[in-house]
Amino acid sequence: MNATAPAYADYLTEADLRLLARAVGLSADAVTRLADDPAAIEALLADPRVFEAVFGVTDPAEMVLASPFLAFGVAVHRAVADLAAIDYLPERSGLRQRIPVFDAPELRDFLGSAQRRLFLAELLASFTRVASGRYRTGRSRTRRFSELDPVHLAGLLDVVPEDSRPGIYRRLGDVSLFLAGVFPDYSAMHALGPVDVSRLLRSARVPVRERDELSAAPALDLLECLGARWYRAALATAPVRTARLDVVGEVAGRFRQARRVLNHLADRYLVSSSGPAGSPGGSWLPRPGTP
Repeated sequence: MNATAPAYADYLTEADLRLLARAVGLSADAVTRLADDPAAIEALLADPRVFEAVFGVTDPAEMVLASPFLAFGVAVHRAVADLAAIDYLPERSGLRQRIPVFDAPELRDFLGSAQRRLFLAELLASFTRVASGRYRTGRSRTRRFSELDPVHLAGLLDVVPEDSRPGIYRRLGDVSLFLAGVFPDYSAMHALGPVDVSRLLRSARVPVRERDELSAAPALDLLECLGARWYRAALATAPVRTARLDVVGEVAGRFRQARRVLNHLADRYLVSSSGPAGSPGGSWLPRPGTP
């Protein structure tokens, strides 16, 4: 086994492996071997026949059962093929407005890393179920939090033990990337108020001299800045540096590229009303602001 290859088998179900094998005509015996061959799994995720098996079926009677992670992994690998054939992608210049930006080479480079491709699939799959609840402050007051609400999620930094903060910082980075990448129009429409922005800038360790300018920044620019800084804070406060955290550091330095790739995935495959029932856009990704 290639120790540096992404461990997709850790996330895929047995049904997923059978789907992969069946889509390309492999025998039933190949399913067992696939679980021990991460390079073969990734090659199948990029196979057009697998994409058709997951996203191309429109007849509900012919739907195949794929886990959210498999579908997102296939979509991420499809983006690699998409970007190989184009020079630019549309960028949001305003609410529901698009202008062409010729940054496809940078996005191809971002997706050239197997670990960054896995990072995006993991990120999307992690938001199929959104954690929420209540926590108690030092004044015995109860406050709500939701993973899709960065303001309330950042409030946990004031009450959790120090060794739990790296995980909160990491999740704050995740939610910033998710909102800016998958639901950018929602993020623009529901811009944060000045008090909340000020709290988030402090939690992201933004220097005081930079806060005034960022407070007036467009919503997507603000989320990019906050997300990158929260990822770096997760890296800085983690007691142990791991390979998974190294990828977080890479994404912190290329946050805009990660966001742009997710914009493309959202527009083409994740939140399109034309996608098949049961596809990510149909039911797997919760929209911000919904209970």
